[in-house]
Amino acid sequence: MKKIGVGLVGLGLAVKPHALALCDLAGKVDVIGGFSPSPARRAEFAATYGLPVVDSFRALCDDPRVDALLILTPPRTHTELATAAAQAGKHVLLEKPIGVDLAEASALVDAVERCERTLAVVFQHRFRTGACALRDLLRSGALGDLVSVSTSIRWWRSADYFAQPGRGMKARDGGGVLLTQAIHTLDLLLDLVGPARQVMAACRTSPLRRIDTEDIACATVTYDNGAVGVIDATTTAYPGYPERIELAGTGGSAVLEAERLVVQLVGRAPQVVEGSSLGGGGADPMAFSHEAHRRLIEDFVDAIAQRRPPQASGRSALAVHALIDAMLASSAAGAPVGVAGTSGK
Repeated sequence: MKKIGVGLVGLGLAVKPHALALCDLAGKVDVIGGFSPSPARRAEFAATYGLPVVDSFRALCDDPRVDALLILTPPRTHTELATAAAQAGKHVLLEKPIGVDLAEASALVDAVERCERTLAVVFQHRFRTGACALRDLLRSGALGDLVSVSTSIRWWRSADYFAQPGRGMKARDGGGVLLTQAIHTLDLLLDLVGPARQVMAACRTSPLRRIDTEDIACATVTYDNGAVGVIDATTTAYPGYPERIELAGTGGSAVLEAERLVVQLVGRAPQVVEGSSLGGGGADPMAFSHEAHRRLIEDFVDAIAQRRPPQASGRSALAVHALIDAMLASSAAGAPVGVAGTSGK
């Protein structure tokens, strides 16, 4: 298979696992260059990873060696950059979230699809070993019909995290704990069990930091498959705990804590898929292995070569945006809100 030429746009906090993954995938990808508007970040990237840099976004768009761009910039920049990349003929792997709400995210997905380019989203939790094992278990029907579906994302973000200009502000991030942190676990939950139908939510901003987005969110949820459950998400839970997905079905239950899966089927001994308990829930948001990023990027480049949709396609990622929008709308209205339907995987 011909190597896929890639460029990186945005060399900030999110770049580390991507750069390490690309180095691991040297047999499949050629890194043509990384770009940040900050010369210091370009220099640090080149020195740290031994990868080339370029001095403009346009240089990557105009380079015929570049087949795909990894866009790792703040959410408010995604529409402009991803659309320009697709119009330049580049496939796009986009850091989450796609946009600040479902309408913006849907428009971006439509724009890239009109250019007939591949769009994937950085939802690496779908590629963790425990998550893959749980997906296989659900597909086998071993848990039976799901009746209870819940998740807990009780993380901590320090004052240093929010000291970066714009952190936690709508103008930069577009949203708070739901859109910026919990979105990974919420996406995985929906990828496993299917879409949500209705939510009743309460979202609040704590007195811990001066931000204009929510850092506490909870909801009761009804799913299309008939299951019900709760979502509990916050960045105020010092010192931060592993995120959990808990499923109960007519045939047994499963608990996924970060990357560790425990399955208890009726009448059988517990099954355990070991994995790290680190999920980036503590003061260091990058305290996790880059292995899931490697699998995600490998699937993305394989999808380009094989002309198939990637597992974390942009279209499939719209479901979590619909859920987040519904939670915020429900909290604002103080009433249950239906979750908008999205089409396709």
